[in-house]
Amino acid sequence: MSRPLRLHLIAGEASGDRLGAPLIRALRARREIEVHGVGGEMMQAEGLAPLFPASDLAVMGLTEVLPRLPLILRRLREAAADVAARRPDALITIDSPSFSLRVAARARRADPALRTIHYVAPSVWAWRPGRAREMARYVDHVLALLPFEPPWMEAAGMTCDCVGHPAAAMPRPAPEDIAAIRAALGAEGGPLLCVLPGSRRGELARLSPRFGETLRRLADRVPGLVTVLPAAPGLADAAREAAAGWGVGTQVLDPAGSDPAAAEARKFAAMAAADAALAASGTVSLELAALGAPHVSAYAVAPVTALIVRNIVKVPTANLVNLLTRPDAVPEFLQERFRPAAAADALTRLIEDAGARAEQRAAFDAAMAALGRGGPPPSERAADSILAAIARG
Repeated sequence: MSRPLRLHLIAGEASGDRLGAPLIRALRARREIEVHGVGGEMMQAEGLAPLFPASDLAVMGLTEVLPRLPLILRRLREAAADVAARRPDALITIDSPSFSLRVAARARRADPALRTIHYVAPSVWAWRPGRAREMARYVDHVLALLPFEPPWMEAAGMTCDCVGHPAAAMPRPAPEDIAAIRAALGAEGGPLLCVLPGSRRGELARLSPRFGETLRRLADRVPGLVTVLPAAPGLADAAREAAAGWGVGTQVLDPAGSDPAAAEARKFAAMAAADAALAASGTVSLELAALGAPHVSAYAVAPVTALIVRNIVKVPTANLVNLLTRPDAVPEFLQERFRPAAAADALTRLIEDAGARAEQRAAFDAAMAALGRGGPPPSERAADSILAAIARG
């Protein structure tokens, strides 16, 4: 009998944890495997013993990273040393390129024969295209989520498969689950707004004032509005503190104490049940689209970070639904354009205008088709791609 396949996974944020958990399940269904590395609660539930808490790495933005840089650098050294000590059959880094690709670079220097695979192609089509060539020095194979990404990776010298986006495989919660969450929130007959201000503590703190002002304006216009905030793991207390300052009675869904899969199912039920949502720009917009939940996206970073980003980003939108369909499919409020009055106007239209909701949902269907809806789950395609890449190695 052949020995188990030894894999080292690095997933430093919630988005990577959501990709890593079903990937481990799909790989285990195909081969006997041993998994080590870094991951959150979902990956740990699939058998990963974490080297250190993934929450240590959940930071975004230049000014936000600086105070935690010594810890991040220490974790970088620890992760690379662990890869070198375990000598896995492959290192699989998942998302979080600013951290995970540095681990890959160090690990490859220590062992030039190490097979390296990166899951989620960096957005080189949006900014810093030279990153692909740099990656190719220490990454062998890439798993892309978007259909137009493989040519960018292959041109730089890596093999690449588009495995589709997990959002395209998300099932819509059952009608009874949607009815149950609306009843639990007291929104059986009135409008329900889902509030999603980010999965990082810094995002929540930075966006909270403008999210709160938007909600207050919206509550003045929409009688009987009920608001719910599904908190990210480890952020429930911070979310409750933020929501208390908004003054609109926002209910916080705390995932603590629940099985990770059950907590995520409840979150998705709340998102699907909402008449509209206000969400931080990011993967959550695709999740809302997959659930057919009309929404507005908004984001702001520290001024220094914004200045840098403006000089390097080459696409007109940060919203992937807009990028895959049309630029105005999801109203988007970024940086100084994130004005609570304007965001409240857009949300009011979605709540009150059935035609506006239907128009958004048509764009959602087009986006999901482009991301692989109807085909094999992305985790299974990713597992097959990884095993083939290792075999080629």
